[in-house]
Amino acid sequence: MDAANSAELQQFLEQEKQKAVLNELVGKLTDVCWDKCITSTPGSKLSSSESSCLTYCAQRFLETSSLILRRFQNLQ
Repeated sequence: MDAANSAELQQFLEQEKQKAVLNELVGKLTDVCWDKCITSTPGSKLSSSESSCLTYCAQRFLETSSLILRRFQNLQ
């Protein structure tokens, strides 16, 4: 395997790793926010309070995850 193929493989693996991390983050976000915001059996549409709760929860979850990631990067 030459250097170009090795670099391509490393880039591909890094992209796949980022996709996996993103999928895991979305899964955690969905679990946490759904459990917090959907307190009854959902109907065909979310109520305005459920929708607002999900939006706020997702924003806070992403902000917190970003903050933690930056802190870990600063420690390295």
